[in-house]
Amino acid sequence: MTRPPRPDFLIAGAPKAGTTALHAALAQHPEVFVSTPKEAKYWLCDESPPPHYNGPGDRHSQQEWIWRRDDYDALWTGARDDQVRGESTPFYLWSRGAHRRIGEALPDVKIIAIVRDPVDRAYSNWMHLWCDGLEPVADFSDAFALERERISRGYAPFWRYRELGLYGAQLEHLYQHVDRAQVLVMRYRELVDDPVAAVDRACAFLGVATGVVSSIPKDNSRTYVMPGWRPRVIGPIVRAGAWAGQFAPPEVWRSVSPAVTRHLVRHHEAVRPHLTAAQREALVPEFADDIALLSSLTGDDYSEWLSSASRGSFVQRAMR
Repeated sequence: MTRPPRPDFLIAGAPKAGTTALHAALAQHPEVFVSTPKEAKYWLCDESPPPHYNGPGDRHSQQEWIWRRDDYDALWTGARDDQVRGESTPFYLWSRGAHRRIGEALPDVKIIAIVRDPVDRAYSNWMHLWCDGLEPVADFSDAFALERERISRGYAPFWRYRELGLYGAQLEHLYQHVDRAQVLVMRYRELVDDPVAAVDRACAFLGVATGVVSSIPKDNSRTYVMPGWRPRVIGPIVRAGAWAGQFAPPEVWRSVSPAVTRHLVRHHEAVRPHLTAAQREALVPEFADDIALLSSLTGDDYSEWLSSASRGSFVQRAMR
């Protein structure tokens, strides 16, 4: 590789909006090289270790952050000179510090931001942590209300159910550091409704051939865990194991945790419920002003996100 070891594009967010699916789809393209691991998280750091977050499992997962420049540069050593190179860290869209670092170090980088109905995104975020046994609060609305308290206690960004969905404010700040012509804003629904066309749109933006990738993996949704004795009894074991995982290599807990978390699920009951209209109506005002800002910034209409109808998970929507 004769080019500098730097990415040409970043899939910057949002969490639980299809970044994993798009990353996996682009990995199938011969003109694209994507990093392993998918989420380097390098631009969240400033060539120093990540903060010591205090939420369940946070310190275990921090061991996987790549914060040394040499380690980040090494991600690109397998790329051919004729391939575009990229990584996918969904927290880059949220992080103001990442915007500055990216703008300064990668002035020509292309950024893909995938946005999803912010209430549905927050619910999926909670569902992810709940079904992994890390979220101890069984009611989504109650957990949503704990955000400020958890921030003050030093929880990692993935616990910010509301903040991660404020895409308008995030893009407004990103545009101060990266030319908006270098930013492609996509909708989660594009990946669900017409995944091949969505991937082709991303490929055209990146300057690689379209019509090459014919399928897209489903997103990384979890099997629903019913509230009850299982999460009350097994959840604390999972959280204790995740805490202890900070003292061992990351692959140790990764290999052990599936054997524990599978006991959280009663498969004949594991049907993920939709958010009720009342739950959505209570939370939509949290995002209304930002939805208006996003519409203004992009020239696209996001007013459907103000409705009381939940659109469900990737799998549920794809089956309709």
